[in-house]
Amino acid sequence: MQLQQMDMNLFLVLEAIYNARNLTRAAEQLHITQPAVSNALARLRRTLDDPLFTRTPSGMAPTPLTESIMPRVQQALQLLGTSLAEQRQFDPASETRTLRLSMNDMAETLMLPRLLERLEQQAPGIAVESYYVPRDQLAKELAANTVDFGLDIPMPTAPQIHQQRLLNDRYQCMVRAEHPLANRASLTLEQYLRLEHIHVSSRRSGPGLVDIALNKLGRRRRIKLRVQHYRVAPLVVMRTDLALTVPTSLANQYPVRLFELPLQIPQMDWHLLWHRNQEDDPANRWLRDLLLELFT
Repeated sequence: MQLQQMDMNLFLVLEAIYNARNLTRAAEQLHITQPAVSNALARLRRTLDDPLFTRTPSGMAPTPLTESIMPRVQQALQLLGTSLAEQRQFDPASETRTLRLSMNDMAETLMLPRLLERLEQQAPGIAVESYYVPRDQLAKELAANTVDFGLDIPMPTAPQIHQQRLLNDRYQCMVRAEHPLANRASLTLEQYLRLEHIHVSSRRSGPGLVDIALNKLGRRRRIKLRVQHYRVAPLVVMRTDLALTVPTSLANQYPVRLFELPLQIPQMDWHLLWHRNQEDDPANRWLRDLLLELFT
């Protein structure tokens, strides 16, 4: 079979199946139907005289032939994508598009005011949509171009996702400015444990970073309120004697008393995530640089 006789779109399907290990997810990434993906795979199998993938309980497993040709296929597709992207000029001032971001409520608080201010100045035609995509679905959404960027913790097991650190955030203990302990210079572990706490989690149950660290010390805090979002928790703090353990970048936005934690917990890493297929797209690159600059 001569190369010029092959439909080059079949290699896009091959890469999508290779990345997703699932025909349905590959179809979602390519914005086509699952039968269309199955038909394309059947054509490739006939052309290359190889099954290319075999079904296993964990998904579509590539055959040795697929493993051997995929590096060159991916390199060729990446080269083609880069060449096409270089042909397209990007002018922020005249661009009209919707920037779709996946982030939680705390990231929205940190990012959106600064982002919208900058877009109003430099790219007024760009609209923004923000919603939270669960972490186990984010790579798929980025690959399908239904989301442009994610703001989340690192994704070390997703090689097709490029990422860069935005912010390394430590935690502090927040109480209201008029709290009985507000005039103290520091907070001991015993004082911290005597407080009643707010725990922020999207889950109905389960420990957080603080509780895991305390469990290692054989200690436990008293949780008075469990809420889904960080935005409401500081408002409760300012009207009660409850305490909140919160990332410093958010805590600094409120007129409260902040204490260093009397125990060690891991810091929070915020990363900007995007799919490698968008690496050289001029619009994506400009928006990526802008988002990174806002946290520099």
